[in-house]
Amino acid sequence: MTAPTPSPRPDLTDFVAGLPKAELHVHHVGSASPRIVAELAARHPSSPVPTDPEELARFFTFTDFAHFVDLYLATVDLVRTDDDVRMLTYEVARELAGQNVRYAELTMTPYTSVVRGIPIEAYTAAIEDARVAADRDLGVVLRWVYDIPGESGRPAADATLSHALDHGPGALVGFGLGGPEIGVPRPQFEPHFAAARAAGLHSVPHSGESTGPQSVWDALLLLGAERIGHGTSSVQDPALLAHLVEHRIPLEVCPTSNVATRVVERLEEHPIRAMVEAGVVVTVNSDDPPMFGTTLNREYEVAAALLDLDAAGVADLALAAVDASFAPDAVRTALCDEIRAYAASAPA
Repeated sequence: MTAPTPSPRPDLTDFVAGLPKAELHVHHVGSASPRIVAELAARHPSSPVPTDPEELARFFTFTDFAHFVDLYLATVDLVRTDDDVRMLTYEVARELAGQNVRYAELTMTPYTSVVRGIPIEAYTAAIEDARVAADRDLGVVLRWVYDIPGESGRPAADATLSHALDHGPGALVGFGLGGPEIGVPRPQFEPHFAAARAAGLHSVPHSGESTGPQSVWDALLLLGAERIGHGTSSVQDPALLAHLVEHRIPLEVCPTSNVATRVVERLEEHPIRAMVEAGVVVTVNSDDPPMFGTTLNREYEVAAALLDLDAAGVADLALAAVDASFAPDAVRTALCDEIRAYAASAPA
């Protein structure tokens, strides 16, 4: 018998919308809404990316994960100047603020901008200008995770490490690894993560998204992962689940993304419940929200439906994200206090 597709509870929609939140797994370029993408495409009319919102929706209809990567890179190609970087970063922060996101660790891929002709110094200045403005104007605290685009191999890893260690801004907190996993073994990046960790950066690679549990083991044992991006296949290995629980390694779970990229066939089959029932720390995130037709608010609603949560349970998810974050202590304390006060004041 086929289980019904989980539907968000109407009584939680307003609660989720007003809930103060942290976002830990969201990509810089992948957060560009149709409005932002259309503006970038208009700036660069030679791009194959359409400017019409309906055509954009058709353009971002994926057949599989590899197809998604191709389309994602087409959007990356729209970011060609430091002014594009600055505009994109600030506008992404604006849309986060509209969802009551107070703190976000934005995954950045400086390599793809630098190889397109933006000097790393200009890139760094652009994102920092946007970060300061977002804090001042929007009340959103941004921190950066620099990630290696895995499909570009060791040269990209070498460059990303240099961008992080030689040019990294003070707001840089993490070192990651994104892109396709198939054909991109994690062990080759062990020296890069070792150097990043030695410099004080946190290890947050994607693993176990489109491959099996061994990718997660590699991220943990070789890359020193402190959080795992996705980790969807972890539920296939009881020993791995036990390790995640014992060491309190959070998973950055993005349900709609996993369905959109065909990592999970249907939303009702998502393993988030198995993760939670095993005792794994789970955070809810949006990944590349406009490209997947979602928002962080929507992902909280989806998670609430999949986990049968009430408002208190949803607030606990928000607290888990703050606890798993690398936010400054003052930000962490203030946001947890705000979440608890909001949950306490919400109608029963």
